[in-house]
Amino acid sequence: MKKVGFIGAGNMAEAMIRGMVGAKLLPSRGIFVHDVRPKRMSELSRMYGVSVSASLADLVGKCGTIVFSVKPQVVPDVLRKMPKDGGMGKLFVSIAAGVKTGVFLSTLENARIVRAMPNTPAQAGMGSTGLYFADGVTAAQKEWARKIFSSFGIVAEFGREDLLDVVTALSGSGPAYAFLFIEALADGAVRSGMGREEALRLAAATVEGAARMVRESGKHPGELKDMVTSPGGTTAAGVAALERGAFRGTVMDAVFAAWQRCKELST
Repeated sequence: MKKVGFIGAGNMAEAMIRGMVGAKLLPSRGIFVHDVRPKRMSELSRMYGVSVSASLADLVGKCGTIVFSVKPQVVPDVLRKMPKDGGMGKLFVSIAAGVKTGVFLSTLENARIVRAMPNTPAQAGMGSTGLYFADGVTAAQKEWARKIFSSFGIVAEFGREDLLDVVTALSGSGPAYAFLFIEALADGAVRSGMGREEALRLAAATVEGAARMVRESGKHPGELKDMVTSPGGTTAAGVAALERGAFRGTVMDAVFAAWQRCKELST
């Protein structure tokens, strides 16, 4: 298990590699990458000291854990090229959004499948990942998967695979909603006379700090909101404006719409 191979070397694969190397889960040379872009493989090798596999067969043969970090539409083609009997009890981790574990189990005999949904803040070491373990994954393999994804953020496990579609709609798409909110906060400050650079810095730090308070205080977000909202004060006026604009209902609708679209795209 302790040699990890990445099929596909995009941004999320790099975020995972950075987290694993930083957490010293294994020596960097024990991480292998295979990608259709030789230049990209050389770049990751230079930056993180990882090994390069010239072929899919070479990577699968050397690694006990194989991460499918390709685009969802590429997965069937990769599976067709997999070496026969390539599974043989190995741990396969898929971060391909919407691709169900059954797609892998139908091709990779005797393999152990983990489906994961990390998000883009993993690139800053602050990811959120949903995990689903298909039948047959051993306790040791589960613990190893947890360690991998915990190296660049938090992990939540689900006993139902369909809930990963909700993870996609929440934490997968959620950063885009947060970016919009940060941009809107800054635009409001600019409208009120503040320079854009300062407004963006303060808006981003405000959202980051508020999120940390939710995680570390153990308090409900509503309670924390009430702590900031003095009767008749500035925050109360701002919250009232958000409520007039159906802020909470619109955010809930966004998550629900993303979830519906994810179900449509799932294979």
